[in-house]
Amino acid sequence: MQIFNCKSLCGDGCNSFPRNSQFYVGVENSTHDVKELLFQTDVSVVGVHCIGGGGKTTLALALCNNPQIKGHFGNRVFFFTVSQSPDLKGILETSWEKIVGSKRPEFQNVEDAHRQLQEQILRQPRPTLVILDDVWSRANLEKLIFQGPGYKTLVTTRDSSTIPKDSSTRLYQLPLLGEDDALSLFCFWAFGQTSIPSTADASLVKKVKAECKGLPLALKVIGSSLNGEPPVAWQSARDKLSKGEPISDYHKEGLLRCLKTSIDCLDDVARECFLDLGCFPENRKICADALLDIWVYVRKLEWQDAFVMLLKLARRNLLNLSSISGNTAEFSYGSASELFFSQHDVIRDLAFYLGHQDSLIHSKRLIMPRKENSLPEKWELLKVRSLPAQVVSIHTGPMEETQWFEMNLPETEALVLLFTGSEYFLPPFLKSMKKLKFLMVYNYGSNRAIVNGLDCLSSITQLKSVRLEKLIAPPVLRQSKSLQNLAKLSVSLGEGFGKWKETHLTLNLPSEQNFNLDHCNDLEELSPAICHMPSARMWSITNCHQVEKLPNELGNLSSLRLLRLSALPNLKELPPSIGKLRQLEYLDISLCELLRELPEVIGELKQLREIDMRECSHLQKLPRSVCGLTSLRRVICDEKIGSQWLQIKGSSMPELGIEIVEPKFSLDWLDN
Repeated sequence: MQIFNCKSLCGDGCNSFPRNSQFYVGVENSTHDVKELLFQTDVSVVGVHCIGGGGKTTLALALCNNPQIKGHFGNRVFFFTVSQSPDLKGILETSWEKIVGSKRPEFQNVEDAHRQLQEQILRQPRPTLVILDDVWSRANLEKLIFQGPGYKTLVTTRDSSTIPKDSSTRLYQLPLLGEDDALSLFCFWAFGQTSIPSTADASLVKKVKAECKGLPLALKVIGSSLNGEPPVAWQSARDKLSKGEPISDYHKEGLLRCLKTSIDCLDDVARECFLDLGCFPENRKICADALLDIWVYVRKLEWQDAFVMLLKLARRNLLNLSSISGNTAEFSYGSASELFFSQHDVIRDLAFYLGHQDSLIHSKRLIMPRKENSLPEKWELLKVRSLPAQVVSIHTGPMEETQWFEMNLPETEALVLLFTGSEYFLPPFLKSMKKLKFLMVYNYGSNRAIVNGLDCLSSITQLKSVRLEKLIAPPVLRQSKSLQNLAKLSVSLGEGFGKWKETHLTLNLPSEQNFNLDHCNDLEELSPAICHMPSARMWSITNCHQVEKLPNELGNLSSLRLLRLSALPNLKELPPSIGKLRQLEYLDISLCELLRELPEVIGELKQLREIDMRECSHLQKLPRSVCGLTSLRRVICDEKIGSQWLQIKGSSMPELGIEIVEPKFSLDWLDN
């Protein structure tokens, strides 16, 4: 099975996160029924429909793992999450690469991509199963369905009218769970076992379970919320649930009221943190640092408390956590750049629903519930008012200057700008956000975007954290003179760097504590100016495949505690000045394949406690100076270099822990 853009499940490295998320219950009969439909020779499309949270994705994943499905389709089972606001061109581009198996051509538009892919499928007939999960409209579906010998499509949707009705199509309504299966699933999340423990009040458990009406998501979330709670909490949940309306097949209001019980048991701080989830789109992996920064700079939590809150919400199944590397060392330094969260669309709807109980003129949040071409019309009616919103989230396509209207948002402290497109004009009313502390500009289109209207940033002096994703980044970074109080800067999937010196880009960030460049694929040479961050404690350059050397001015980062230089496959050496980083505690040089040696000055890093050097395949020999790393307690490495560390451990470092790891190739970062 190959899964692309799929809902994330917690990775193996997240050993402190929720229990096994792949517990399947009650899907055996449905799996059999849908499988039989797929194997009918005159059927090309099977549509599975039910209410949100009813188990459609679980059923689809169970089918992927079915022995008969794998036996028939082999490795040609492809899983795509489509969602409410899909990037159709991006999905079709990935479909070409996976289904056709060759480099894709440059498509002019969605129609061109569909036409060319359809032609290729007819030229290369072979058994193929494509799963399109969470489809919201027939118009989108028609751009993703193809015909060909042996080619089958499974579609999951909430609305049966999304599926075209013809002789080659079959509809399957996924039933809610029966009594026994519902009880097993509920007990799994409430007690960690599939039956009621002898110490629990069986009658009370069954009454609470019954109020979930067999809906898997409700059983999972409410069961998790009561895990480890005393009887009085169970009684309260039973009473509150019994006052709500039953959950019917398409009764979202009833579902939200049912799930609201899981939020009622949160304290005020946790509730506010949960409501902030409404800022982010459903079914997309978002770096956990974005959410944590809102909690730190707007909710005024300490970073460690914010991180505990993240785990608390994950344990209650109010969000999903996944880790790419499984390395948790950075958590000790106030960073979670390797950790991602996502949310089920129903949970996201719940956050939006509860966060907008007040009228817009009194609400602490101003959030667009879904992507639109421009700002909501009802917002324009409020443009003469001063709005109290602390958190604002805007979700559009490409925006021109004339599409914005003026808004007065003097209390806004966090702004999330979500869009798809190749060009985006920042909202002019950004100038009114004098208290703004967190800014995220997130493009999830298929190409990097140019950002215009940057002069509005010059009046913002309180910014603490800026996150830029899939942008032509240097023009934005040239505003650094106005970002003197910035503590965190993260650029992911950026372009426009080339040889940094030639961009004439300087960074003057005296307050910067956390700097992160990730997957900037045209970054070739770093400028010395990037090292002018005297307060930096965490500094990370990762997955930048063109970088061959680092500036010797790296040693100027004298306050550094954590240095990540991971997945720089063309990096050949570390600068000698690295020995000046006397406060460095954690060093990550993993996946630097051409790195041949460590400099002798590495032994001067007397505070170094951990080094990750896995998959440095050309690293042959350790320098003698590593024996002087008196604080070193953990090394992660391959077997070849691990034998040298074992010798050093035996002779001079008895407390050193050595973790030998096998090479691991992952494309999890491509999920979005």
